[in-house]
Amino acid sequence: MTYILFALVLILFLTVYCLRICSEWERKVVLRLGRFAGVRGPGLFFLVPFLETTPYTIDLRTVTSNISAEQTLTRDNVPVNVDTVIYWKVIDPKLAVLEVTDYQQAILGAAQTALRDIIGRSDLALVLSDRAGLDESMTAVLDSQTEPWGVKVASVQMRDIKIPDALQDAMSRVAQAARESQARVLLGDSEMAIAQRFADAGKVYEANPMAVHLRGMNMLYEVMKAGGTSTVIVPSSAVQSMSFGGLAGVTALAEQVQQKGE
Repeated sequence: MTYILFALVLILFLTVYCLRICSEWERKVVLRLGRFAGVRGPGLFFLVPFLETTPYTIDLRTVTSNISAEQTLTRDNVPVNVDTVIYWKVIDPKLAVLEVTDYQQAILGAAQTALRDIIGRSDLALVLSDRAGLDESMTAVLDSQTEPWGVKVASVQMRDIKIPDALQDAMSRVAQAARESQARVLLGDSEMAIAQRFADAGKVYEANPMAVHLRGMNMLYEVMKAGGTSTVIVPSSAVQSMSFGGLAGVTALAEQVQQKGE
């Protein structure tokens, strides 16, 4: 009876010792006497007692890593500070364990080197204006470099680019000067267009004096239709040019006729 109880305890101990549980997003690398014996998981699995071990647990979820490149010179010798976010994940646990000592540190080191290299081969204007293109280039470079490690780089995004304050102020002044120059050019073009319209209108008025009279009467009407007690002063030359003198005489004659009738 004692031997049976001892055997049951031993079996229970070996069962608990050999039993392993792996989460859905995890994989365990199994080594048998120091040699690679496969990848287990997810779920429940057993190991050969004293022969198999699982020294590494690999997370297959996407990892977000932040890297920065401080005082990196662009191709036109401008120092910039760049903050970048990398999205990557392990797709082959075997390669991640057997091909590199610490795949996380290796990815961060490779990313920082690639970031400095890409900035060094680009002008400041390209770094500031074409972030998407630089992100795609860096993603392709990192993905090809980390593929032998069983790692997939999904995306690289430049989060922030900082340039020296003096250079930023100079670029602001240049942009402001360019805006003012553009505004003056547009104003000059508008003045030219207005002058051309006035010249065309003058030719029309010269060929048709009645149009001048009608335009003058319309302007006076627009001024007086608002009402009020304002006084409108009209030069005598304008009255004569618009034949207002005859109109005023006719109005006075009408008033005299009306008084006589009363």
